[in-house]
Parts: sequence; structure tokens; C-alpha cells
Amino acid sequence: MFIDVQRIFIKAGDGGDGCTSFYTEKYVSKGGPDGGDGGNGGDIIFEADAGKSSLIDFRYSQHFRAENGARGEGTFKHGKNGKDTVIKVPCGTVIKDADTGAVIADMFSDGMRAVVLRGGRGGKGNARFKSARRQTPRFSQTGEKTSERSVVLELKTIADVGLVGFPNVGKSTILSVISAARPKIAGYHFTTLHPNLGVVKYHDMSFTVADIPGLIEGAGEGAGLGHAFLRHVDRVRLIVHVIDISGSEGRDPAEDYRIINRELKTYNKALAKVRQIVVLNKADLLPDDSAIVKFREAVGKKPVVISAASHVGVDELIAAMAKALSKLPPVEPMRFEPFVYEKPDAGGFEIIKDTDGAFEVTGGLIDELARNVVLDSTDSFNFFQRKLKELGVIKALRTAGAADGDTVRMLDIEFEFVE
Repeated sequence: MFIDVQRIFIKAGDGGDGCTSFYTEKYVSKGGPDGGDGGNGGDIIFEADAGKSSLIDFRYSQHFRAENGARGEGTFKHGKNGKDTVIKVPCGTVIKDADTGAVIADMFSDGMRAVVLRGGRGGKGNARFKSARRQTPRFSQTGEKTSERSVVLELKTIADVGLVGFPNVGKSTILSVISAARPKIAGYHFTTLHPNLGVVKYHDMSFTVADIPGLIEGAGEGAGLGHAFLRHVDRVRLIVHVIDISGSEGRDPAEDYRIINRELKTYNKALAKVRQIVVLNKADLLPDDSAIVKFREAVGKKPVVISAASHVGVDELIAAMAKALSKLPPVEPMRFEPFVYEKPDAGGFEIIKDTDGAFEVTGGLIDELARNVVLDSTDSFNFFQRKLKELGVIKALRTAGAADGDTVRMLDIEFEFVE
């Protein structure tokens, strides 16, 4: 089974908690704090693997979590960092944020890696909070928590040439003749249900050709399996537009040509600018050349006339593809502004007055400070309040109208404001 789009869920590891510990040893009465820091959580990393050709693995396994960091220990022992989770995907896989559709990474070449989620930072042990004024800090910092994200994996075939056209025009037969690929071939619609790749050799040159499954009218707007097929044309350097000149399906070849080009442009305007070679296939079924002449006059193009079934004109087609490719730039990764999952601003905060008159303070600064709070530790809470004053939160509360006796909420903490 071929899968080229899949949604998965990923989560980086949480940071390990810092340790609250005091050095103790016989005959040593005042050893001081020795709690170590927690380990950092593992990252979520994607890696392109040329050995994979489909996203089928992700149909059965959709949740990926990196390892959490370990808790710090006494005697200044740092907690173990969590292991990264490496997710291998086929070359050509585009990773997008599921909510916005923004592109995170284009896994273009074999071995390429992209860190999509960073693990949470480990919390500081109580040894880090020792100061001249605070000799015995009885609190430590919790590890940074991470959020689960949802991403969409979208496989776009990487090939030099894309064979496009209506169903049953002979694209698979052409691929089987010009390369060693052996796609399934039969005389009915949608024999090809996913792109097939073949390598074509011409003298000292070689290039890849993808047989894009047959398109239909409306494919550019998603009709049938339109978008599922068209995404595989996005990267090609050269389009070989295959037309059934015999009209064996009862369609007009010139109208077929116009419809497919219209669908390519509807899906992606850039495809209208990709160099095309027009191929009239099944010429062996024609009684004379009148249909070929009529097609030329109707579309104003000079096509390559072949019969893939009898191998007539195939060498000329290969030569034409090689000549065109020699003048075109190589396949390149997508150009995009990478989407990054940003962590909250550790210095920002916002004050909102609730309907009950209480003042609620939120933001990255509060989240960061709250990691240091142990509610049953006076030492910890005093440290928290002093930081609020130093970092301007108390002043901002006064500006917002907070007065003695007003209630202030921060996360799960609620206290009375005192000037």
C-alpha cells in the first residue's frame, strides 16, 4: 500500500526536576545545599531516508514521544538527559504544522535532519539558588514541560521528469519501455494508484522519470484523487504531457491537452511555467496522419509521435528529454520561510482584570517563575515574590489598578496584593 499523506502527533521530552538536597556527612554540621540539576528532555528529530518510499509506517504508528529528562540528585549529580526520538521519512517528505499548514521542513536529500521540537530544559537544583542572603534554599526548580504537537507529513516525489495525462493514455507503458521500472499495466482507468519511478539512461547521462497517476477534469480543485496525484508533479524539472492521439477513449486529443494544462495551472500556477514535451502516444492505432496534423493545428505545438506498445519513436522521446534536461537547472528543495514552534517569551507577561475583580497575570515570565515555587516553602514563595518585584510585575499590577487586599492569580497560585 502506498501512503503519501499522514498526520502524526509528536512530543519532545519534559525536562527533569531539580533536586532539593543538603550535604550531610559525619562530623560535618553545615554541609550546605547540594541538589543537582535535572536533565534536559529529548528532541524530536526527522531524518530523510532514501530506503523509504511511502509513509505507510505512519498509518499504524502515529504518536511519537522523546524521553523525559531524569531528576537531579544530591551531591550535585546532574540528571540524565532524555534520548532524542529520530523519525525516519522518505526523501521528498514535507513536514507541515497541522493547524496552520505552514511548512516546517522539506526533507529533500538522504540523511538530511531537522529538529522539529526541542526538549524541555531541566530544572535547577537547590544548589543553584544559594546566595549570600539565602544560605539554605529549601526549594528547587521543576523541569520545563513540553506540549504535544500535530504535524502532517506530505510526500512529494523527487524526479527529473513527470509523465502526466488522462488515465489510460499509456504513461505506465512508456515508463516500462524507457526504464527498468515495471509498473502494473492494464487497459482500464486508474491501474496506477501511486507514482512509479524509473531511471532512464542516455549515453553518459541518467535521469529519473515519475509516472504520475492519471488526472481527470477538476483534478486541480481536488476532484477524484486530484491533489493526491498533482502534489507529485510539484518538484519535476520537465513535464512530458502524454496524449492518446488515437482517441480510443472517445475524447478529443486537443481538448485533453487543454484540460490537463488547465488542471496543472489551477493546482499550482508555477506548473504552467515548467517546460513541457508533448507526446502523442498510440500512433500505431491511426489509419493515417490526419489526426496528428489536426492536433498540431489545434494546439500550435510540435509533438513527439510514438507508439510505446511497438517501441516506435521511443528513442526520439528519450533524446528529447535528455536534451531538455541538459538545459534546465537541477531539482531543488522548496523555498519557504520555515515555521518554528516557539516557546513562550520567558520575559513577557500580561495582566487582565477578571469579572470578579481579581487580577490575573499570565505569560512566559510567570510560567518560568512558577517552576521555582513550592507552596509549602516560605523560602520558595519569598523568592518568587522578590522576583516579581525585581522584574516589574508588582509595579505593573499597581499601574493596572491593584490595591491592598485585591486578589492576584498566577497559574494555580492565588494571593492577596499588599503594597
